[in-house]
Amino acid sequence: MPEWKSLDDRLAPGTPKRILSLDGGGIRGALTLGYLEEIEKTLAARHPDIKDFRLAHYFDLIGGTSTGAIIAACLAIGMQVSDIKEKYMKLGDKIFSGKRDWWKPWETFQFLKAGYDHSHLEGELKSLFKKYTIGSPEIVTGLCIVAKRADTNSTWPIINHPKGKFYDTAYGKNKDIPLWQAVRASTAAPSYFAPQLIGVGNGVTAAFVDGGVSMSNNPSFTLLMVANLGGFPFHWPLGDDKILLTSVGTGYGVFSKFPKEIEEKTIAFWAKKTPDMFMQDASWLNQIMLQWISNTATPKYVDMEIEDMKGDILGGSPLISYLRYNFEITENSLNGLGLARMFDKEGLEDVLEMSNAHNKELLYEIGSIAAKREILSTHFPAVFDII
Repeated sequence: MPEWKSLDDRLAPGTPKRILSLDGGGIRGALTLGYLEEIEKTLAARHPDIKDFRLAHYFDLIGGTSTGAIIAACLAIGMQVSDIKEKYMKLGDKIFSGKRDWWKPWETFQFLKAGYDHSHLEGELKSLFKKYTIGSPEIVTGLCIVAKRADTNSTWPIINHPKGKFYDTAYGKNKDIPLWQAVRASTAAPSYFAPQLIGVGNGVTAAFVDGGVSMSNNPSFTLLMVANLGGFPFHWPLGDDKILLTSVGTGYGVFSKFPKEIEEKTIAFWAKKTPDMFMQDASWLNQIMLQWISNTATPKYVDMEIEDMKGDILGGSPLISYLRYNFEITENSLNGLGLARMFDKEGLEDVLEMSNAHNKELLYEIGSIAAKREILSTHFPAVFDII
């Protein structure tokens, strides 16, 4: 295994800091891996003196929600993206192979609680993360797993900073939470998997669901708050030469219907679509806010009125450097990648569905091709190179 800087040095303020944020999105995390592989390759070329380069060498804080939490935890224990990809593909097949059958009397009640048997997910996470806890030395960089505590309706960024308010104090013992359990909590998407119960210290048991049902399915802004707000222990100073925030998505669809179609939709349609609409709104709010306060080499077009916000800097000076990589999953965009496939509306819906594990290789291919076109070495300012 490669050598790592001490965790104390990485977490202490005073040097330029690099944050990696990974969105939720079910099996669409395979698309994220396509981008991460290219980022790892790009940064390895920038740091030829580091043997067996890993993203954990570069990023001082890695955070994720749901499927992004799985990948973030793998990166934080020092895995290379190629190894994560191999395990992730197998993981996806097993996780989404345990769908319950509503018509089987012995499964009907469980189906009404959760569509998939979480034991498949739980078993794979235990195998992947062994007996590591949030406080284990095997976690070689800062880690933030974003989950939603359902019994208090609060978003929980579970962090491994030893000076955290809930790390090992009278308030909580997060350092003792098994890593697999924290990740499982972040992936407990309502209607897909049952909630995760975790003992959080002082005899208190908390019930967690997927962090994606909060405003942090795209956890970028949450991670920036964790890094800078006084209530958290990091206290990293702001400035476009002090913090680089790199955010990677899981792909997204474009909601486009004729007014007459909308008028005719049923309650069942809205029940299925509304969560994704909320998640996209939250993600775009993250995008707008971060572009507004940053120096970014990857400005995204928001809409006809706001456009891409070039020149719009809140307060006049950028507070961070910011990169966002994501892919619009539409027929035109897919054809623009040169993929020799044609997608009708049903085909696009199939690719966008977060539980369709049979799309994992296609999603990885989309991310990989898009990343080679989008990611440039110049996106990563030299001030953030590892010294």
